[in-house]
Amino acid sequence: MAGLPNTGSGRPGRGRSVWDDCGVETAHAREPGRREQNKQRTHRALIEAAARLFRERDFESVTVRDIAEAAGVGERTFFRYFPSKESLILQQARDLIPLLAEAIGARPAEEPPLTALRNSVLDLAGREGAAPGILLVGPQPLQRDAARRGDRFLLVDMEEAVESAFLARLLPPGADPASADPGTELRATVLSRAGVAVLRAVRLTHLRRPELQQPATDLKDLVRAAFDALGPEGGAPGG
Repeated sequence: MAGLPNTGSGRPGRGRSVWDDCGVETAHAREPGRREQNKQRTHRALIEAAARLFRERDFESVTVRDIAEAAGVGERTFFRYFPSKESLILQQARDLIPLLAEAIGARPAEEPPLTALRNSVLDLAGREGAAPGILLVGPQPLQRDAARRGDRFLLVDMEEAVESAFLARLLPPGADPASADPGTELRATVLSRAGVAVLRAVRLTHLRRPELQQPATDLKDLVRAAFDALGPEGGAPGG
């Protein structure tokens, strides 16, 4: 058409239609961003709906359909994000690992490792949206035999993250962890496994005692009592 130059390059020319070029290309450029935002909102809505239903009822009685309806989506949408409600719990537990390691690193240097872990869990329990209530939900997401739920290494990953955080606390500031002597490495390894065992014990106690399986259950009280059982180092004041 006269007056509409064709650049021949496929790129917008000065005379090309805004609808054919700028409008379509801009919409396509923006679309991935919108899609990602919508995915994040749906992901968060499913997690929040599941957490609310698990608090109000119990894990076994809540179905995938219940969670999807509470989040305002269909079951097929749920399964695009999580293979099962167990996998939703496992993902939340995995998301907790870096938060826990970071919190341990931020504790005062004078706190012994297990005290730092205890107070880190208490701190996380007090943060809106970051509370590790995941410890109290679902069919044993922190057990070693988790292969059937698609996450064989969750427990090991948590132990190793805590171990790394403990080792950093046991070494001089700025020291290379690779330079740690065998005794220090062993101490970090033992204490990290003991600390994660305490968190598993909190969960097991909650699951085995029906009177604790109520919305009013205070995770902080359970954590304090569990670490107190380790003696002075695990139950040091704080938090």
